[in-house]
Amino acid sequence: MRSVEDILSLLGGPDAAAQRLSLGTEALRKWRQAKAIPSKHWAAIVAATGLEFSDMPGAEQPAVNTEVPEGATAALVLADGSVLWGRGFGAYGTQVAEICFNTGMTGYQETLTDPSYAGQIISFTFPHIGNVGTNGEDEEATNPVARGLIVKQDVTEPANYRAIAHLDAWLKRHGVPGIAGVDTRSLTARIRDLGAPNGVLHFPENGRFDLPALVAQAREWPGLEGMDLAKEVTTRQSYKWSEGTWRWGEGFQPAATPRYRVVALDYGAKRNILRSLVEVGCDVTVLPATSTTEDILRHQPDGVFLSNGPGDPAATGVYAVPAIKGVLEKKVPVFGICLGHQLLALSLGARTYKMDRGHRGANQPVKDLTTGKVEITSQNHGFAVDEASLPEGVRVTHRSLFDGSNEGIASDVLPAFSVQYHPEASPGPSDSHYLFARFAELMDKNRAA
Repeated sequence: MRSVEDILSLLGGPDAAAQRLSLGTEALRKWRQAKAIPSKHWAAIVAATGLEFSDMPGAEQPAVNTEVPEGATAALVLADGSVLWGRGFGAYGTQVAEICFNTGMTGYQETLTDPSYAGQIISFTFPHIGNVGTNGEDEEATNPVARGLIVKQDVTEPANYRAIAHLDAWLKRHGVPGIAGVDTRSLTARIRDLGAPNGVLHFPENGRFDLPALVAQAREWPGLEGMDLAKEVTTRQSYKWSEGTWRWGEGFQPAATPRYRVVALDYGAKRNILRSLVEVGCDVTVLPATSTTEDILRHQPDGVFLSNGPGDPAATGVYAVPAIKGVLEKKVPVFGICLGHQLLALSLGARTYKMDRGHRGANQPVKDLTTGKVEITSQNHGFAVDEASLPEGVRVTHRSLFDGSNEGIASDVLPAFSVQYHPEASPGPSDSHYLFARFAELMDKNRAA
């Protein structure tokens, strides 16, 4: 097994390693501190150096104990050979994905159906998941896109007046496996220190566990870098959206008389974002992620919205950036959220990078650099905009108070702005709703000009 320093040397030194693997210096510092390299980077290092997986720092593990503990019916198997046993629930099956954690105390159904979680298995840090059941109003997409979930406690019977189904039954219906009884605190600390690993959630109907094969499956999965997942979750055809936001005792509100024609590009759009656009007077037409500039402008929009979504923005940008650039050239107002924020940055000439652990949860503090106010935001992203790459004429508007990463940009010469977080998710609860009104104001200003 090679040391971390050996690996960095073979990659051309720390600076070259950071560039080749799209990492920051903080990630390399953690490698050196832990004397290990997260398994998600092994494939790229092996390809660049010609080494074997067994050469990776952290790959040397004690022999896997293949004996299934009493009461265990499922396992979470990580690419480094670690096995976390637990009790399966939801649908039987095997899923391989990136393992991430979410710190939200509520909204697990919204999280599981958020298209931005495609390609991921979610470990919930809050222990009581499932206690409010599921219902038809809290879904952000038709079907859940997360590949599985990890929880500490067994799912209990729902205790909420809005519940219409048990979480376990809902997962079975949608074919999503889960595992309970895992030390999620320890798993979260592992992700915090070493980055998000690849892993396999295995809940077999026959009770069989081929652990070496599961470890190999986790190691061979390529990871999210370079993966275009927007094509998997986008709509296949255009459609109109007219439903407004939800109000207690009244349900979803009908659309008011629209004042703006807005095209929403669906890279994995959440329903509540579309509802928030309707709330400020938008007549929303949703188009597939692969739509061209001509497809967009054919609708004569007053504004274009770039939605959230999963995967590597650089991969999605291959087809999305040319379309967005065409819209910007026509000086049509543009507003982006999450993946849409990253795609706008790429279209303006900036770069993005893969974060070590990402931001996922409903308690993320973000500072608005224009007003000095701090917003409590909901976030779900594993990539970020590299502020150092922003060209002249594009300014930083928001920044994370957790790690200083970029949370918002605006162009000084074009009617375009975006944020990394989710203003529609209401963790504040209304700290960030002004952004939709800002988009409406931008369209008003553009009309007047």
